[in-house]
Amino acid sequence: MTRPNLDRFIAGWRGPVMAALLTMLAGLPGLLLLPPLDRDESRFAQATSQMLETGDYVDIRFQDDPRWKKPIGIHWMQAAVVGVISDPADRAIQPYRLPSLFGAMLAAWAVAWLGAATLGNRAGFLAGAILGTTFLLSTEAGIAKTDAMLCGLTTLSLAALARIYLATRAGQTPERLHKLLFWAGIGLSILIKGPIGPMVIALTMISLSLWDRNIRWLGKLGWGWGLPLLALMIGPWAIAITIATDGGFWREALGGDLAPKLAGAHESHGAPFGTYLLLAPLLLFPATLMLPAALVTGWQRRSEPLIRFALCWLIPAWIMFELAPTKLVHYTLPTFGALALLMAAALTQPIGRISRWAGAALGLLVAGLLSLIVLYGLTEFGRSTAQTWANITIVCAMMAAAIGGFMLVNRAAITAVLAAMVFGIIAHAGLAGTLRQLRPLSVAPQLVKTMEVAGIHPAQGQLPGPVAITGFHEPSFVFLTGRETQLTDAAGAAKALAEGRPAIVEARDDTAFRAAMSDMGTSGRAVGEVRGHNYSNGDDVRLTVYAPVGRSQAKNSNEAR
Repeated sequence: MTRPNLDRFIAGWRGPVMAALLTMLAGLPGLLLLPPLDRDESRFAQATSQMLETGDYVDIRFQDDPRWKKPIGIHWMQAAVVGVISDPADRAIQPYRLPSLFGAMLAAWAVAWLGAATLGNRAGFLAGAILGTTFLLSTEAGIAKTDAMLCGLTTLSLAALARIYLATRAGQTPERLHKLLFWAGIGLSILIKGPIGPMVIALTMISLSLWDRNIRWLGKLGWGWGLPLLALMIGPWAIAITIATDGGFWREALGGDLAPKLAGAHESHGAPFGTYLLLAPLLLFPATLMLPAALVTGWQRRSEPLIRFALCWLIPAWIMFELAPTKLVHYTLPTFGALALLMAAALTQPIGRISRWAGAALGLLVAGLLSLIVLYGLTEFGRSTAQTWANITIVCAMMAAAIGGFMLVNRAAITAVLAAMVFGIIAHAGLAGTLRQLRPLSVAPQLVKTMEVAGIHPAQGQLPGPVAITGFHEPSFVFLTGRETQLTDAAGAAKALAEGRPAIVEARDDTAFRAAMSDMGTSGRAVGEVRGHNYSNGDDVRLTVYAPVGRSQAKNSNEAR
């Protein structure tokens, strides 16, 4: 009696919308709780902040340095959101993260939209919900960079391509709306991260055509107006950035960023072939328990058009990412929609005994690994305030695996997935809370708080800026203190004090800093110390915050002595 009532909530347009809302629920804790992250997120956010401050929405810069690595799209999206609901002077990271949340929601909506049209309302909703609650996508949904939005736009384009492909196979005329979504997704994905989205889409199209031995369906994509639409979407910015940088953007983006990643392990992010395969169970959690069933379904039902499309979406792109020498955990995210569809398809039929037991065991293994990671973080960097969050993470991760696995083994697969999702969302929220409470990792926020407590932050109006800092030259500190922040050495910090500005000195620069102050005949008073761990380079840091000693301050200090 209850199933029809439940199905009514996900019928028609409701299923994709519900999947998107569930994705929002999974992504919000990270978006709200985490401090600005190093290094990519804070670089993206600071570059967007400078666009709003300067009014230059073409040339991307971090402080005075050109940042010509990625196209403009995510910066425009962030600027639009911040311009409406916030202000760059607030130095709040959350508004900059909203486009990523919207991108994750779009990915879940698109997969649910495709799944509902081909597998039924229930399976469609489950496909979108599975994708939206994976640890990888719900984490990227709370980080202000390109990857969640790239996933959303690539998934939208591929979902529309699937609708066109399936209609053509059925002898029907593809809908113009689906063609428009296909081309719009490609164009916007290029503005987000250049060729990555089109590469995944092109590999899908080529693989599918080779498997079917049929390329005629490609003629139904609306090339005659689709390519001009792409040119209209991308061309104006491409011309503007070429003129503004005298072609420097293309030399840096292609020759300085993309080519090194293809040629070797760029920025020490190398890993062997098969790395993504090993990471997949962890990154897909809590849907990990459905991974064996999804792979079996892909093989057994490969003759079905939707399953074939999902395999052509998943396998070639996955191999491409595995072959690339440079590897980061989020690179395979545009393929996760295909895995979610295969998992949802597996739920439409009875799941075999081996797949059920293997999925349950794999889920428990990943939950245990996740618990060990949390315990390690708590042991190395935690304080008492982090223990509650860590307990929530560990308990709910184990519950997701244990209850989900038990239900799966006992042939209640849909209930298993729903239970794993609920506990998985809570576990992910607990993980965000745990990370927030690992104080040694939040060096930049602690430095800002120390200056505010001492009343020397330039934004408080008591001292002029900018702040000078040695050693800890991370983008998170620049984002929190503004574009003019001075990343300097010991002599520069001493000069800042001589000019009446605050300075922050890393312990390794302390001797040189004191010598420079002596040479300049200036002095400063320590108002606080921050000890932490710079996770960007793996170094422990000890930073002392100094205020300049003015005449009245020096007088009061002497009287106190």
